[in-house]
Amino acid sequence: MQDVDIKTADGVLDAKLFQPEGAGSWPAVILCMDAMGVRPSLESMARRIAAAGYVVLLPNVFYRDGHASKLELKGTFEDPVFRKHIYALIGNLTPERQKTDAAAELDFLARHPSVQPGSKVGVTGYCFGGGVAVRMAANFPDRIGAVASSHGGKLATDSPDSPHRLVGQVKGELYFGHADNDSSMTAEDIQTLEAALKAAGVKYVSELYPGARHGYAVDNWPAYHPQAAETHWRRILELFGRTLRA
Repeated sequence: MQDVDIKTADGVLDAKLFQPEGAGSWPAVILCMDAMGVRPSLESMARRIAAAGYVVLLPNVFYRDGHASKLELKGTFEDPVFRKHIYALIGNLTPERQKTDAAAELDFLARHPSVQPGSKVGVTGYCFGGGVAVRMAANFPDRIGAVASSHGGKLATDSPDSPHRLVGQVKGELYFGHADNDSSMTAEDIQTLEAALKAAGVKYVSELYPGARHGYAVDNWPAYHPQAAETHWRRILELFGRTLRA
């Protein structure tokens, strides 16, 4: 693991970079964090993707509010003060800022000597990071070959810039793994998303994980569901394997 700093129009984005052992070049994957930020559990997930043969970038998308090591993101959503803090951080990450950050991340990977020249990038996102991943693929359709969202929240809202309204701009393959009984992505929301995907004519898979709660894929989280997590790993690694490798 290597700590890296990526310059953006708004400052310096701190991130962690992982890559397979040995010399060579590999396709790249961006791991879009959940609301609890960059931490050991996400670093472990990034290592698992890297071990499968990818250079993995794990950016701190809240960098405008502080370095990952300085952000106070320990708490529970049952605490209204903590919940308000997290929602403020997410709200600060506007669509315009997401595009700025995505451009800087993609340019960083394109220049990196360990990244396979000319290869398309994969993106995988968790929680609100699922929407970040979709937006990145929509903003940079010629650079993103695959996008995955696991227990993604707020993917289909009434907002004019809701992620589900952007799927027609995506050229890569999409995967959505939905948590069962997820208040941030209800059954009605899933239907809205799937209708948009079908209308767009994009290549996608959207599936429900029965009995799995929001956060099922992230270890050391109360909702972690080992069986669902392993299914999610099979899905995303198969997705990247068929879309990012020459």
